[in-house]
Amino acid sequence: METLAPILPRHLRDVLGSFTTGVVVVTTRGEAGRPIGLTINSFNSVSLDPPLILWSLALKAPSLGAFRATDSFVINILGAHQEDLGRRFATPSADKFAGIDWEPGLTGAPVLEDTAAHLECRVHARYPGGDHEIYLGEVVALQDRGHEPLVYHRGAFRRLHDAG
Repeated sequence: METLAPILPRHLRDVLGSFTTGVVVVTTRGEAGRPIGLTINSFNSVSLDPPLILWSLALKAPSLGAFRATDSFVINILGAHQEDLGRRFATPSADKFAGIDWEPGLTGAPVLEDTAAHLECRVHARYPGGDHEIYLGEVVALQDRGHEPLVYHRGAFRRLHDAG
């Protein structure tokens, strides 16, 4: 009997890169209320009733402990004008929030200023997902600011353009 060839992680990543995603910074509060955040593109809606979303976090992420300890987080959907924030929160640094305008949301988790939109969530469930942990969040507050989104395609930040 034939067996399928193993899927190489790099090849899978390259193929998945052909799927355009939005760019999101997920934020929460860590020890002593310190703001924590990171850029992700593994975000999508799950249910409208109840309002549920999901995202995933690598098990090797330095912020894993903070997200495991929290009961809330914010999905900050970046606007096309926020590529610098996407890069900043994708890069390890001691204080990603230095010089960044934000305010505590309804849950206390950081809401970044002037994003395209944001969703404040309570942790509904966490699930194992291979080399990631999957977070299911119930949306408790949200805002759409109407900005054009920042997107990610084939390893690069991009902006949307109308086809017509």
